[in-house]
Amino acid sequence: MRKALIAANWKCHGSLKMVDEFANALSHEPGVDVVVFPPAVFLAQYASRASHKADCGAQDIGTAETGARAGEVAGEMVSEVGGKWVILGHSERRSEQQESDALIAEKLAAALRAELRPILCVGETQQQREAGQAMVVVERQLQSALEQAAGSQLATGAIAYEPVWAIGTGLTATPQQAQEMHQGIRSWLYRKGDQTAQSVRIIYGGSVKAENAAALFQQPDIDGALVGGASLQLDTFTRIIGAAG
Repeated sequence: MRKALIAANWKCHGSLKMVDEFANALSHEPGVDVVVFPPAVFLAQYASRASHKADCGAQDIGTAETGARAGEVAGEMVSEVGGKWVILGHSERRSEQQESDALIAEKLAAALRAELRPILCVGETQQQREAGQAMVVVERQLQSALEQAAGSQLATGAIAYEPVWAIGTGLTATPQQAQEMHQGIRSWLYRKGDQTAQSVRIIYGGSVKAENAAALFQQPDIDGALVGGASLQLDTFTRIIGAAG
């Protein structure tokens, strides 16, 4: 049985006070892994405060281990300050920073070299969904990412299905829509001959709230959530964790 994963992506939010509040309160729950992704400048403090309680990680990394890459953070640096996880290919980076499938594949390879646990994000826009291309887009993103990594390596982390049209919009895929895509992703891994397809965690990201979390988690192929705005309030986030337990 796959253990649920609930991840808090703070994006460009947070403060030292918030770091202390969450680090002191959160811990892994029975049947649930909890991971917090604060902005990079707060990662070391979060890791030191949350030692042996809940994991933390970076919202992104660069492709190089070192070098003249102003503004980038290497995977080894994340590990050195106590981060264990990294988010890769989030829709906001794909759209706002124009990150390509090929670049995300390079970042995935860099994360695995640094022994970080990746959360690989995939998902379609509203236009792509309306054109009937949702699964085609997601499969293309997965295929590109796995050109430099094995599906079994994703089993150390997770795949996050995040419909772009449901991120920060207040819209949420219905539990049935989300389950259909999660099942499709798992089926694609099977077709590729991946022996770990059944154990890879596939989590949902897209306006997850305390009010809709339980219905999403009841679906057989939804193994948790990548939570954005609702992860910024401790009481709300803990209710989402509780819904997965």
